[in-house]
Amino acid sequence: MQADNHYTPVMHPADIEAMVELLSQPGGASLAPDKPDGRLLPVVVVEQTPGESLQLDISAIREVAGELMRGLEFRLLGQGREGMIRTPMLRLRDCHESEGRLHCFCDYPVSLELMQRRETFRAQLRLGMDVGVILRAGEGEQARTLQGDLRDLSLTGCRVEFALSAGMAQVLTASPIELELCFPNGQRFLLNGELRHRHTDNDRQIICAGFHFAAGSSEQDRQLWYFVREIEREAARGAGQEKSGRASSALFQADESAAGRIGRRNPQEYATPMARRLARIAGYLDSQLLELQQDGNIDSVQLSRHADRLLALLDEDREALLFATRCMHREPPLVSHGLAVAVRLVDLLSRQNIPRELRKALAASAMVHDLGKILLPAELLHAVSPTTEQREQFKNHVALLLPRLVECQWLSAAVVGSVIQGANERLDGSGYPEGLAGDAVHELSRLMAVVDMVDVMARASPERPANSIDAIYRHLLSHPEQFDQRWVQRYIQHFGRFPIGTLVRYNGGELAWIQRLDERGRPSQVQLTVEATPPAPGLGEVLRNKELARLGAVEEIVTPAMAV
Repeated sequence: MQADNHYTPVMHPADIEAMVELLSQPGGASLAPDKPDGRLLPVVVVEQTPGESLQLDISAIREVAGELMRGLEFRLLGQGREGMIRTPMLRLRDCHESEGRLHCFCDYPVSLELMQRRETFRAQLRLGMDVGVILRAGEGEQARTLQGDLRDLSLTGCRVEFALSAGMAQVLTASPIELELCFPNGQRFLLNGELRHRHTDNDRQIICAGFHFAAGSSEQDRQLWYFVREIEREAARGAGQEKSGRASSALFQADESAAGRIGRRNPQEYATPMARRLARIAGYLDSQLLELQQDGNIDSVQLSRHADRLLALLDEDREALLFATRCMHREPPLVSHGLAVAVRLVDLLSRQNIPRELRKALAASAMVHDLGKILLPAELLHAVSPTTEQREQFKNHVALLLPRLVECQWLSAAVVGSVIQGANERLDGSGYPEGLAGDAVHELSRLMAVVDMVDVMARASPERPANSIDAIYRHLLSHPEQFDQRWVQRYIQHFGRFPIGTLVRYNGGELAWIQRLDERGRPSQVQLTVEATPPAPGLGEVLRNKELARLGAVEEIVTPAMAV
């Protein structure tokens, strides 16, 4: 197990005897059966005979006594001043009843293992391990509640990510602070703590806060150790380090009857139900950004699962999904851009009757095609007037991402090359990373270049404001030396002059978001709004078909600034 890397073996007989004596103290030991649920059970170490045996009282756990007597292996766990103690695997022998108590013997451990209490040891949560945190700060009228995502847990503290919002600093520094860990199986655990440090990540729009736990009881410490151990165990299983067939930790087996998911995204609202469902995929990509920043790879299983989800949403209601991509303005730009490109790329090919596995590979590659930019120095991403040298350095994002796809063996090299590497190639050889030209630019790369550029130009950047769809189409049509005009024309024909997600002003003055088009590419459903800002909760009335007549004709396309 991955957790083994953090233990120090204890071999000296005198040290073993002293540590077993600690286990013999009231409440000093717990029994951990070698079972998937990983539960800690109460046990009493009655007596030790060094070098020979331990006498245990298992009266409180008679429900598992039968399994233990039949040979189920277990460890004894406990806590000393230096850290957490555990025995090697043991087996019971010579069990008997005495005055209503069930006593058993096991062999004396020839060694012990010690996990020292130190700040540097942290159980890191991998992708797909969702543990929510409820933070309660202050008292009375000053009391505030936040929801966040647990990122790591140690015996003395944790790190939690919260959505960036006004007044966060005041909440995090309030006193007292109570943290409630909320596991997928519905189990919850309360801790008191204080803020030790915080870091703001403007790209991901989060605050990552580190907390130190207040001193707790022995029982609370043992329970905390159980959570740390199970997180380590589940992370190792997800990374393929556990033995084959090992069941998921009970903590991470979702309880469908439990209350709704707790996390920093939970309080957020989205403009449409489809946008909320798309936000789950955005959450995966956001977590993947963090994984990349921490020297991790693109998670093959999670990418496959979320590419399937994206295709399912597209097949269910393509127009609702196209509009939902415009509602992802709270997400990191690399995330919202990847989602928008993935949806439009696959949708544009919907009439080509391509195999589903190819559609999935295209969607997955497009979702992550720009994530390598998170590995670039921050000054490159935010440069208002980048120098020639900085522009050259910026091109490295493709080369930085490709090695991180090593686990995604199900993605064909051809698709990765065409979508991820080919997105920035141009027909005249002015693109990157290889500077391909003419026939050397793959057909899918020609398509990807068009889809990618449409979304890039629709977003504001440090260098320029967002462009209108009319301006974007003019740019593509006026640069045939760079963009394949067949795909430019097909894009315009497929998505129309007023693509879904376009904000327009009618001649009566009303602003409206286009949500659906008829067979002639004309708006058939719009939702009114009072502000020229990206779609958010609280949009106005939805008008369909003949109801649109009251608005008159479309007077102009309005360009709200999308995220930089």
